Amino acid sequence: MVRVKRAKHVRDYLVEFTFTDESVRRIDLKKYLVGPIFEPLKEIDAFKRFKVDRELGTIVWPNGADIDPDVLYLNLTPAPRETGVR
Repeated sequence: MVRVKRAKHVRDYLVEFTFTDESVRRIDLKKYLVGPIFEPLKEIDAFKRFKVDRELGTIVWPNGADIDPDVLYLNLTPAPRETGVR
């Protein structure tokens, strides 16, 4: 499993990731900021406060938000949130 090794803010919502396989990718994370936990991160100063959590292998924010490292590495679309309709 490939995980995030390093992450550096570039500008706006663009982050440069170095993965454990040593590949480097710049990813615009704006499209991932959907849902209540990500709402505060639309403020760029809050967004820039991410750090790499070595145990999870991805970036995390102080409010508990994170992005699945497989989503980042494989350029996947995050799973849609449940709407509560059954």
